[in-house]
Amino acid sequence: MPGLLVHEWIESSGGAENVLEAMARTFPDADIQCLWDDAPDRFADRSVRETWLARTPLRRHKALALPFTVSAWRQLPSPRDYDWMLVSSHLFAHHATLAGRDIPKYVYAHTPARYIWNPELDERGNSAAVRAVSPLFRRIDRKRAQEATAVAANSAFVRDRIAQAWEREATVIHPPVAVERILSHDDWRAEVQEESERRLLEELPLKFILGASRFIPYKRLDLVIAAGERVGLPVVLAGRGPEEQRLRAIAADAGVPVTILLSPSDQLLYALMQQATVFVFPAVEDFGIAPVEAQAAGTPVVTGPIGGQLETFENGISGVIADSTADVDLARAIERAASLPAPDRSSARRFSEEQFARRLRDFMFASPKEQR
Repeated sequence: MPGLLVHEWIESSGGAENVLEAMARTFPDADIQCLWDDAPDRFADRSVRETWLARTPLRRHKALALPFTVSAWRQLPSPRDYDWMLVSSHLFAHHATLAGRDIPKYVYAHTPARYIWNPELDERGNSAAVRAVSPLFRRIDRKRAQEATAVAANSAFVRDRIAQAWEREATVIHPPVAVERILSHDDWRAEVQEESERRLLEELPLKFILGASRFIPYKRLDLVIAAGERVGLPVVLAGRGPEEQRLRAIAADAGVPVTILLSPSDQLLYALMQQATVFVFPAVEDFGIAPVEAQAAGTPVVTGPIGGQLETFENGISGVIADSTADVDLARAIERAASLPAPDRSSARRFSEEQFARRLRDFMFASPKEQR
């Protein structure tokens, strides 16, 4: 049963790309279709096709490309007789159709497009241009969501937003996390290979709070610094993105030491998670892979009170839900989390890739009776 995996765009890192990799391992004979591929080595073992947008400068400007993606996904060429499509969608990939082919289309939704459906969760949707076109795009998006044979959501939080935005029911399938890899080492410090990264670890204070994600506005890493100041603990931020200079400016004025680490290796990131006193995740996230990784590393998490990340841990056991993301509430939650016993690392196995693959295959191919 040859199939086609469809994904928005492929980058060198990112949670959605990790999901696509797990899908590719689940269906090793499937081809891949994307808008454009900025990490050609990532899926070098199979056929990856791009849309016409890949041949334009728009591939470097996602916000400008957004309105053109709606048409780019329609009537895609089909060099093989595919039996199904599995779509990894966080924008408009679920609009995909094949020229001259009508096959089952299964949609795995990371989120309905935040730009047009939930701009309160993503500042990029608040521009005048996006607000002007959002009503039209919402109508198109809802109509085309009806084409899917079935829809899966990466969390109950997203499932509820799908019901509101697309008027579709969705099956919750939490995304895969590399928990088995994290659990395979008791001390990730010994696995850090780069000498510069080893020195960084040695220079860090014994106690610190950690924030790790892309450096973009909605991740709210500035709140990690504010909470660290409030609780009087040093802060480490790990990641990369356009917010780097802003975060550095905030760090320079902070009343506690703030260390910013750009693009840490996996080994260093897991070592940081193991060494941190608490992992702080203020974003309103669709799911939240990083909090699961922190638990697998044995570190309690603190998050705000809204988002899919609340489904990743047990409040008062492996983490604490703050009353709000105000620094005073995050600080109270950090103090509580720091006093918790170390989380049971093995509990993160419920988010393993093996579990994800099994649930995904059941979602697509099992009969309703078998799914029960």
